[in-house]
Amino acid sequence: MNKEERAMKGLWDIFKKRIWLDSFKMKDRLKGYNPSEIHCIAYIGEDEDSNVTKLAESFGMTRGAISKLTKKLVKKGLIESYQKPNNNKEVYFELTEQGKTIYDIHEEMHREFKDRDQPFFEQVTEEQLDIILGFAKKYNMHLDTEIKKLGVDMKSDNL
Repeated sequence: MNKEERAMKGLWDIFKKRIWLDSFKMKDRLKGYNPSEIHCIAYIGEDEDSNVTKLAESFGMTRGAISKLTKKLVKKGLIESYQKPNNNKEVYFELTEQGKTIYDIHEEMHREFKDRDQPFFEQVTEEQLDIILGFAKKYNMHLDTEIKKLGVDMKSDNL
């Protein structure tokens, strides 16, 4: 395996372990809610005037998929929809008290994950972080270029 392959494998291993570790803890504290529901609740909790369009753009999902997800969250009593008095066309979402509880648990867990990883990041130098950030930026730009070459809309393909 050459250096590029080892680097990509190393990044993939980090990603998988972080997802596994975080989801392992979240599954216990947020039973009964899937990751899409939790992230939708988090977005609505952080963004005033959340609507289907904003959610679809943020998650790279279709408006239809977001409509289905938000209907599910309304049915579970986690969010409610509303319209502004001067705009009867657009439907917005806000958290219910039950949704705020889930949001608070999610935020608390993110703080716990950050605290868990902080001792590691205290050992990383500014120079090392700059190198990682530069790599991530350049590689993301490369991938964006490759996606554009395909003529694919990431949002409509749920990437």
